[in-house]
Amino acid sequence: MKLRYSIALSLPLASASAMAADLALKLDVPQLNVAEYHRPYIAAWLENADQKVVANLGVLYDTKKKDNAGTKWLKDMRQWWRKTGRELTMPMDGVSGATKAPGELTLNIPKGSLDKLPAGQYTVLVEAAREAGGREVVKVPLAWPPKTAANVTGQGKEELGAVVVQVKP
Repeated sequence: MKLRYSIALSLPLASASAMAADLALKLDVPQLNVAEYHRPYIAAWLENADQKVVANLGVLYDTKKKDNAGTKWLKDMRQWWRKTGRELTMPMDGVSGATKAPGELTLNIPKGSLDKLPAGQYTVLVEAAREAGGREVVKVPLAWPPKTAANVTGQGKEELGAVVVQVKP
């Protein structure tokens, strides 16, 4: 049985720009009916056509552990960790935040944070990993900058539900 709750999360990444496009991620994090449930760590990032990381969009982990001990488990998000995570220092202002309970999470990426990206094809990747649970990555293709408002979706199977990338010119 999966329970769903709604939670809004806003992660500012940079100053606003009047001419840039909007990007938001809506993530559905299912409540799994298991004996030992832990909130998932979640990382979202953007890669170019060469599979190079061009932006970290959000990192949710246990920020309340003493002496920043929650960072110890970031490496469980293996793809994100290998691509960019091991090079970062957490917490990362405007990118990292506390992990959230199951439900719909919204990551609003402010105008201007991606305005230096060259036009082209990109992929939004969202990875979730849970203690005593699984790990999953969802990939969503994205053309940047958007010419029209659109929702592009991907679908997880266990640790993530629907992943919706919302863009507006």
